Amino acid sequence: MEPSVEANGRIARISAHLFPPNLQMEDGSALRRADCRAKGGAPGFKVAILGAAGGIGQPLAMLMKMNPLVSVLHLYDVVNAPGVTADISHMDTGAVVRGFLGQPQLESALTGMDLLIIPAGVPRKPGMTRDDLFNINAGIVRTLCEGIAKACPKAIVNLISNPVNSTVPIAAEVFKKAGTYDPKRLLGVTTLDVVRANTFVAEVLGLDPREVDVPVVGGHAGVTILPLLSQVKPPCSFTKEETEYLTNRIQNGGTEVVEAKAGAGSATLSMAYAAVKFADACLRGLRGDAGVVECAFVASEVTELPFFATKVRLGRNGADEIYQLGPLNEYERVGLEKAKRELAASIQKGVSFIKK
Repeated sequence: MEPSVEANGRIARISAHLFPPNLQMEDGSALRRADCRAKGGAPGFKVAILGAAGGIGQPLAMLMKMNPLVSVLHLYDVVNAPGVTADISHMDTGAVVRGFLGQPQLESALTGMDLLIIPAGVPRKPGMTRDDLFNINAGIVRTLCEGIAKACPKAIVNLISNPVNSTVPIAAEVFKKAGTYDPKRLLGVTTLDVVRANTFVAEVLGLDPREVDVPVVGGHAGVTILPLLSQVKPPCSFTKEETEYLTNRIQNGGTEVVEAKAGAGSATLSMAYAAVKFADACLRGLRGDAGVVECAFVASEVTELPFFATKVRLGRNGADEIYQLGPLNEYERVGLEKAKRELAASIQKGVSFIKK
């Protein structure tokens, strides 16, 4: 029995959102990409993940599909985007998922988005420094940001691609060149440092990590990561040995995972969790929720450096307020000077990459 015209229409509508205009189904019939929604899906924000088929991108896509604040989820990558899209789209949550493959479809992936999450790039491997990542990932970030400046300059950008200390300045320079730069809307994601700090401090204190809040400032690599253990909530004190142990472990958390995976990857699952935690905070800020505060690497006047990670209040414009460091103890003051020296070089490296 032949399916009815109405049934065919329904099938086309259900399938169409998965495939960009120039992709075809197996039977060869091209499907027009419909701007359809899952019936009953709650209204929310439009989010794109750039680098959605990678080690961070896939779990990140899954977790964002579960977020009730997301109504449309665009998954972009230069490889494997259709497969990840098909897989994620079967989850029975409200967000509609659409896939985009390769540079020709970047503009379509970006158009109309409220929030962009960028984990695109190569991961760190054993023996590889964050500097080794630079040339590859810098080029990827530049290309994506050129697309953003053209297609959705008002979107909030969450930049994960390492080295964040350099890629955020790269993005800023691309946006400046395009005349679209809004420092409030460009946020380097350092949440994984906070997540690790909360976890490691909770282990030492014998607490539930969800009850612990450790501000982590500076940057997102090695000694630029500065946990402010004197400002931990709930208030507590640490011995000199505990302070050194915790600071070193938080600063080297990424290396701990790279070495444990022994060539099989870097921190992908915890990074995806941290990225979603930060993205959710950004969406709550966009919604107008009060008192949404997270640490992020942003354009800043807190120090003499042009970018610095501190607590920021997230709102309808992105980083609506940037908080000062607060009182530091002697150990933290020494750590801050070390962090700033290294951070200054990383920032300059990013700026020079675009200006050269």
